[in-house]
Amino acid sequence: MFAPTIKSAPPKPRAADLAYDAIESMIVTLQLKPGSPIVESELVEITGLGRTPLREALMRMSSNGLIIQLPRRGLIISDIEVAEHMTLIETRRVIERLIASSAARRSTPPQRKDMLECADKMTAAATCGDLNAYMAADQTLDHVIHEACRNPSAVAAVTPLIIKCRRFWYAFQHEVDIEDGARCHLLLARAIADGSEEQAIKAADSLMDYLELFARKIING
Repeated sequence: MFAPTIKSAPPKPRAADLAYDAIESMIVTLQLKPGSPIVESELVEITGLGRTPLREALMRMSSNGLIIQLPRRGLIISDIEVAEHMTLIETRRVIERLIASSAARRSTPPQRKDMLECADKMTAAATCGDLNAYMAADQTLDHVIHEACRNPSAVAAVTPLIIKCRRFWYAFQHEVDIEDGARCHLLLARAIADGSEEQAIKAADSLMDYLELFARKIING
């Protein structure tokens, strides 16, 4: 007679990871505005976390360019570089193709189910114009795909690019059709869930095309 299998509880998130997610959200949604200084005491109060995890999170963000350190001014939020955004998307496109194809090849059935659910939530949020729900589902979809691709190096390379794209998108959201964005994410989720590497790459390209067209619209005024 076999003993029943007991599933272990998922690991508790590290305080530094919670701090990173909280600060990232504030940067993306422009609660922490480009060029504004980082005030540790304010972050402690807002997040309810200690200085040590916050400092670790800030160091990670400094290494990927979301936060910069200036002489005699300390840490500040990096500016949105509109003119350089096209090269950012160009770089992200290459990595997203790799992540999409890898996720199509390696994702598990539960992960594929989660991807489709996230994409459906994005579609529903876009239809009713709920920007916060749309962004939350978008972020969760990224997390699931990144876990599914099983390529930590690619994920580490693309994460800061995604955050910068998300902040750019948030800053100029009035110029974009979020329903088009939801459709692109749904096509990507479906292609990965179908296990088609070729279609996943095409869907990743379509999503990058959407972001590139949006960026060109902003740059060209």
